[in-house]
Amino acid sequence: MAMANHLAILQYAVAIFTSLFLAGQVWADTVGVELAQRVYDRPDGKDAAFAMTMTLTEKNRSPRVRKMLLYRLDQKADEVSTLIRFTDPADIEGTGLLTLDHASGDSDQWIYLPALERTRRIDSNRKGGRFVNSDYYYEDLRDRQVNKDQHRILGREELAGIPCEILESIPTESGNSVYTKRISWIDSVTLLPMRVDFFEKHQDQPSKRLLVVKREKVQGYWTVMDSTLTTLSNGHQTRLTLERTQYDRGLPARLFTNQVLEDESAEEDYRP
Repeated sequence: MAMANHLAILQYAVAIFTSLFLAGQVWADTVGVELAQRVYDRPDGKDAAFAMTMTLTEKNRSPRVRKMLLYRLDQKADEVSTLIRFTDPADIEGTGLLTLDHASGDSDQWIYLPALERTRRIDSNRKGGRFVNSDYYYEDLRDRQVNKDQHRILGREELAGIPCEILESIPTESGNSVYTKRISWIDSVTLLPMRVDFFEKHQDQPSKRLLVVKREKVQGYWTVMDSTLTTLSNGHQTRLTLERTQYDRGLPARLFTNQVLEDESAEEDYRP
């Protein structure tokens, strides 16, 4: 009888511990989702136009420098339109990428290749294709809604003197991302990701790393002015630096169409 009482007490204790543990997990997951949502909702203007420099560096090769423009428009809740246009050097001038991110979470992408005088649709499954031989995948240039991942906070850490919360994001479905997980160091004040480690094949070893080198407040919005994205296996790196930035210009929806993608002159009036 005493043994039965001890067993009952043990089972009750295990049940209480399990309940507390699961409650803690739910709380941690909720806090992680809340942080991810705050990052996603961070104020960045209704629209924006950027003049940027892209620098590609790799071992035993001189850096390749490209000039580009990027336009962004938030049309509705969770609907984002983006147009990228290269303006220099001559071998890539006029090349453009149009991305339409829909409220459903799906994205449509088209790339315009002036040398071929044609527009090619990017297959939605081609998430891991490298954009113009940079370290950015086509997926990296798409909007990613919070509900596409499970989020949890791993801890807190200072990064270059900046207090950050470490956020782990794992796809809810394996097919919705080329990455198996992302770990982001989120600045607690600005909500900017100061570092992101991207994992593909190995759960304990990132394949790429994004680092924010410089940030500034422009027109009241925190803006990444200088960043690097490095493929860790070979050291190939893509650096993006902002030269000019303009927010809330009232960019029209017609700017984000295939017609404008194929006609560089149609967006010249909106260049920053």
